[in-house]
Parts: sequence; structure tokens; C-alpha cells
Amino acid sequence: MKIPLLDLQAQYRAIQPDVEAAVAAVFAAQSFILGPHVQAFEQAIAAYSGVAYACGVSSGTDALLMALMAEGIGAGDEVITTPYTFFATAGSIARLGARPVFVDIDPVSFNLDPRQIEGRITARTRALLPVHLYGRMAEMEPILALAAQHGLAVIEDACQAIGAEYRGRRAGALGAYGCFSFFPSKNLGGAGDGGLVTTNDPARAARLVRLRNHGMEPKYYHQVIGGNFRLDALQAAVLHVKLKHLDDWTAARRRNAARYDRLFRAAGLAPAPLTLPTTPCADAGRTDDAHCHCHIFNQYILRAPRRDELRAFLTARDIGHEVYYPVPLHLQACFAALGHRAGDFPESERAARETLALPIYPELTDDQAAGVVAAIRAFYRG
Repeated sequence: MKIPLLDLQAQYRAIQPDVEAAVAAVFAAQSFILGPHVQAFEQAIAAYSGVAYACGVSSGTDALLMALMAEGIGAGDEVITTPYTFFATAGSIARLGARPVFVDIDPVSFNLDPRQIEGRITARTRALLPVHLYGRMAEMEPILALAAQHGLAVIEDACQAIGAEYRGRRAGALGAYGCFSFFPSKNLGGAGDGGLVTTNDPARAARLVRLRNHGMEPKYYHQVIGGNFRLDALQAAVLHVKLKHLDDWTAARRRNAARYDRLFRAAGLAPAPLTLPTTPCADAGRTDDAHCHCHIFNQYILRAPRRDELRAFLTARDIGHEVYYPVPLHLQACFAALGHRAGDFPESERAARETLALPIYPELTDDQAAGVVAAIRAFYRG
């Protein structure tokens, strides 16, 4: 059985008439840049995320870049973040001439370890940039407390976490900004690149709106230097249709994760040799995981011994999988000037060696999930 890591065609078949009607409406109006479709989507996302303002932009990367620009972060400034994340998190900091300052991750959540942040704060620190990795919220309460204590902005990288919650508040609603990606593989994915920035501050919202359109306000009058960070109306129309299905898709991902957990345990593969993903509910010893909205399972991540051998085994059997991320950012060649060496952030490096993502998309069938587990069992049992 060939099992893909992600099956977007299955998702599209279920919503094709609505998507095509939304796209046709944009073509009929011939309004492709900003306009009413973008505004309607922004309002819907703001309501969904429990924030006052949402600003549609061209990608998740540009969402991060624009949030940093809105805070005036630039040369000589420092922003604290994690080395175990997609490149855009730290790349956006460096593009503005600021310095990414790395803090190691918690080995259970894979998110920034709040206990290690304060020791990295200096007089040059301007912001904390936690990532809600794989769809699980970072431990935000101590992060927000440290930010308030030191007068720092918190920019949430929520690119993998739309709809996830932390103590009743959704991703993107806790910090000064929340940054989202609508890359097609995300829980809410577009028909190409797209992103969004959320905030509850009207002054910050106004800066974001100016920055995404070359710093222009009014037309042809440029108060600041911004960029072309606009979300296309076609993408907004597609995403608005998909948003109506997002909670159902997220619930299906949670069910798939719970099914994997049962199958791996029944196969004798967990808690060893595999380490399965957990939710904060489970970490706290509670049994209400089914109602825990702090993890939306953008990815289902295992820790697997002999990970690379397992990858080769799965590849030979046409079973989709991926490694996010094989080289932590502090060891990337482009960040060599930061002066880091192997061993500086051991948990990030261990995660890069051990983690493996399995298919978790909403349309994954019982037979497909069972096939994934059977193949992994065959690898470890010989």
C-alpha cells in the first residue's frame, strides 16, 4: 500500500465546488489585490483566533519579517528564539540585521525551554520569538512574564499552530503579534503561499497595514519603507472556504494521533523503542487529551532509534515520512558567524537526529494508519 505523507487531492475533492465558486467570484470581480475578499478573510480569522486585528500577507516568512519590522527591530538588536524550527524564524531576524539568540528546547514539547531564556537576555534584547512547533503551543505564561519583566515584545511564530490553544486562548492571541503561514501543507493551507499577522494593538495593526503595502499611506505617500507583503485575493477566497472546515480537519488529526498511539502501544512499540508525541494534558497526568486543544497535530512526531535506517525501510515500502529538521539552525552554514558549535544546544541536536514525522492528514484511513504501524513494527521486530 502506497501511503503519502500528505494527500491534498483528497481534501480538495471534498470541497472542490465551493473552492471553484470562490475563485470564480474573484475572477468575476477582477479584484485581485487586497479588496473585499481579503478583508472578509481577515475578519473571519480575527474572530476565529480571538484577536482584534488580522493582516493578510504574502507568506508565513513575510508575516515574521513584518512583525519584526513593525517593532523597529534592526541592526544591533537581539531576538531570542529556538534553533529547532524552520529556517524562516531566525532568517527573518537576520535579514533585518538583528542577531538571533538561540535557547535550547524542552525535550518533550520540542518548544523553547522558558527556564533557559532569562540567562540569554541582554541590554540588546528586543523581543522573544517562541515557536508553537508541530502544532503544540509553547509554554507561554513564563515567556510572557519574562517579556513583561524586561520590557520585551513577544512575537508568536504560530505558522504551524492555527487553532491551537493555551489556557483558553488561541495561538496568535497572547503575544504582541501572532504570525501564521498558509503554505499548502498547513492545517489551513492555501493554493500557494500566504500568511497573516494578528495583534490586539490598534497602533501595531496600523503599522502592519502600512508595511505590507510599501509603507504607503495615503496612496503614493510613503511614511516608512515597507514591502510588497500583500495577500492575494485569490488566496484569501480559497482560505475563507477552507476555514469553515478547519475545526473538523483538526479534530480528525487529533483522532488520527490517538489512533496511532493505540496502534503503537498494541504493537509493543511504545513507550519503547518509540517515544510518542504528547499533549500538555498528558504531560500533567490528566486523561482529557480528547478535549485538549493545545496541540493541533500539524505533524505527528516520533522519536525513533536508528531513525535514518527506519527512513530507508519506509521509503522502500512507499510509506510517506519526513524529518523536520535535520540540521538545527545554530549549525547551518549561513549562521557560522554566530560562533556556535555542535553540543551548544544538545536537545535541539538530539531532536534533529531522532525525530520522524508520519502521515497525519485528516483523510488518513484506518488501513493506511495500520499499514504505517505494521511497517514500523516489521523494522524493529525484524
